[in-house]
Amino acid sequence: MAETVELIVDGTSHTFPIVTGTEGERAIDISRLRKDTGLITLDDGFGNTGSCESEITFIDGEQGILRYRGIPIEDLAERSSFIEVAELLIFGELPDETEREHFRSLLTENSSLHRDMRKLFDGFPSDAHPMAILSAMINALQMYDLPQIDIADEASFRRATAVLLSKIRTIAAASYKASLGQVVVHPRFDLPYADNFLHMMFTQPYREYEPTKEAAHALNMFLVLHADHEQNCSTSTVRMVASGGANLYASVSAGVAALWGHKHGGANMAVIEMLQDIHDGDFSVDDFVRMAKDKTSGVKLMGFGHRVYRNFDPRAKVLKAAADDLLDRMHITDPLLDIAREVEAAALADDYFAERRLYPNVDFYSGIILRALGIPENMFTVMFAMGRAPGWISHWREVNANPNQRIYRPRQVYTGRPLTQWEPRAVRKPRRGWLGRGR
Repeated sequence: MAETVELIVDGTSHTFPIVTGTEGERAIDISRLRKDTGLITLDDGFGNTGSCESEITFIDGEQGILRYRGIPIEDLAERSSFIEVAELLIFGELPDETEREHFRSLLTENSSLHRDMRKLFDGFPSDAHPMAILSAMINALQMYDLPQIDIADEASFRRATAVLLSKIRTIAAASYKASLGQVVVHPRFDLPYADNFLHMMFTQPYREYEPTKEAAHALNMFLVLHADHEQNCSTSTVRMVASGGANLYASVSAGVAALWGHKHGGANMAVIEMLQDIHDGDFSVDDFVRMAKDKTSGVKLMGFGHRVYRNFDPRAKVLKAAADDLLDRMHITDPLLDIAREVEAAALADDYFAERRLYPNVDFYSGIILRALGIPENMFTVMFAMGRAPGWISHWREVNANPNQRIYRPRQVYTGRPLTQWEPRAVRKPRRGWLGRGR
């Protein structure tokens, strides 16, 4: 017999089914709540609301578990490339050799930008933020490529996926070059995904940049660990936009805009800013950690704790090992990176943070890796977007493949003024705080 819950409203009993996921998560299906009772739920920030059923990513925040399509993130980070992980997320299975080679060919064939698109970079101010350029250029892709994607046509969708994954990398590198007034570098057809991006970022007309194996491996690891993370702000935005019938490019462009916020994709940049403050300040790492524990100080320890994970962030464990390996193998000397290691050691040794389950998250180590690779801070969130693209695409597809999909339309509880009479302008009272004069 199916499990249900009972809700009594005004003396009348109503029952609602309990839905159980494949990993045992339980949810109350309230899709008939308003129709049956006239009530809605109020859950500010959606912390207790399941907005959909999804087959893509599983998270257990209490146990520190993250799986893509059922496969632990630790296994994928060790054994799979970013593009193989992208195929897993988007198409549902790890590719065999034939599928992998075909998709690699599609990525190579579609890596360059249309000549007319290259002209668009000249229209942005020289100090334009790369995230603004990235969002605009992804949206522009629909005019130069596939305005309509038939979700039921596997070949069409596969090509559209390759176009977006390949070109988002080219756009990201080109936006950086444009911000410096440098010549945009063409992709090479003989380099893997991460290597090609580093080539386009750092090659000069007078000097070809050859990424080291360590650098390419660290970047690949970064991208794998950022590929999807369930119903976060930007992914929920992609699904919201997709539910309205928007095409793939418009939906992903909206995801980029949502990711831009400092509370979401900008968190890894905040870690570096914190390290810089420690470096420039008249205090030690121990002093900073002590201030972070004082709620009246206004000092925050960035890169520690997570809204979902109440244990170690599993991505952070993998990325820490990659960061340590990268710094050691490349013999990098950077005072901020040294400070990062001191902050990590001091915080992990302090019971205050352990008792509150404030452990290093993925943002702490990703900022370290990106800085070690020479990626400028204003490109940090762009790197996040490049890594998250497979997740956004997979969620867009899941929305469009659902035959019962309805447009997302949350409700609200109105708390404004009650019915108010319209008044002529001559008798209206000035708005509070308004210092100007009416016309």
